[in-house]
Amino acid sequence: MGQELLAIIDQIEREKGIKKEVLIEAVQSALLSAARKVLDIKPDEEIKIELDQNTGKIRTFKNGKEITSIDFGRIAASTARQVIIQKIREAEKEVVFKEFQGRVGEIVSGTVYRFEKGNIIVDLLGKTEGILLKREQSPQEDFKVGQRIRAYVAEVRKDIKGPQIILSRTHPNLVKKLFELEVPEIYEGIVEIKSIARQPGERTKIAVWSKNEKVDSVGACVGMRGNRVRNIVNELHGEKIDIVRYHDDIREYIKAALSPAKIAEIKLDKDKSRAEVIVDDDQLSLAIGKHGQNVRLACRLMGWELDIRTKAMAEEKKKEKEGKAKPEKEEGPSLEELAGVGEKTLANLKEAGFKNPEDILKANIKELTKVKGIGEKKAKKLIEEAKKLSKPR
Repeated sequence: MGQELLAIIDQIEREKGIKKEVLIEAVQSALLSAARKVLDIKPDEEIKIELDQNTGKIRTFKNGKEITSIDFGRIAASTARQVIIQKIREAEKEVVFKEFQGRVGEIVSGTVYRFEKGNIIVDLLGKTEGILLKREQSPQEDFKVGQRIRAYVAEVRKDIKGPQIILSRTHPNLVKKLFELEVPEIYEGIVEIKSIARQPGERTKIAVWSKNEKVDSVGACVGMRGNRVRNIVNELHGEKIDIVRYHDDIREYIKAALSPAKIAEIKLDKDKSRAEVIVDDDQLSLAIGKHGQNVRLACRLMGWELDIRTKAMAEEKKKEKEGKAKPEKEEGPSLEELAGVGEKTLANLKEAGFKNPEDILKANIKELTKVKGIGEKKAKKLIEEAKKLSKPR
């Protein structure tokens, strides 16, 4: 077994990159544990295993004296094989972990291998498996076993069973990477992706900017007859993509972000990163989008709060503000101004629906006596006090 064991160790060192010393140390450690069981070594007895790196011969020493055992010889050979197989597996797992850890943030290709509790297990070109969690799956996509799939590497974790590669089809950077692959100007750094906002399976807004005045950022992304963006839309199973031209001028950026709606007026509050956007009546639904999708994505794209209104709605809001700004005294006297009325009576009046002295004047004595704690005499007094407050002062 000696020379054969060394030959195997040398081969593993070359092919798997595991150092010879690591393998020999692992084999010796495993043989030591096996020897204590097979040779019935007592706790106070010293046992030592040596693996000759030149001949591959395994020697066993008990209390400094070499011992031989036919049974242990057979077990030693089996143990050595098991240790080597285990080390190979560990090394392969480590190689896969390091490879995919370096690919976090990239797109990988594979095939759908199986489905597991709503998750999709992906065979990554025979090297390992990736997992596309249910929450990372686009709601509009439906994959089948054996189907080719591309996904974004979101995270790589170490697990007892081996590296766990978390994939995503919903991450905004999946769209970014697809544009990098499809648009040479982005890959080369001429066109820059400034921001992305995505609602997976439905719509994505992507803001682009060109460092070269001669290169149109939007045109580069769209491609000849729309072929570049069409390829990405097909990859995302029909997800709509709005390519927005980035502007340093925030007003122009808002107009681009809310496209295809046409904007009439913009009122900025730069300190709070908020803007009131005024549109014509026929542009309101277009600016807001289905279920608020267009304005929501525009807000996320820019990092601003956008309040979409028509001119009529803006005027109404203005009037409401002016109304709230008026002093409360203009609303008329309150119940608290009634002379000789205690807290309990006030509370009972309010509970019965009387909000001010005017309400008391509209009522008669019979209605007032229905209020808890108010008799006929007290009702007459309340009406008299309400009349005094209603007179011009």
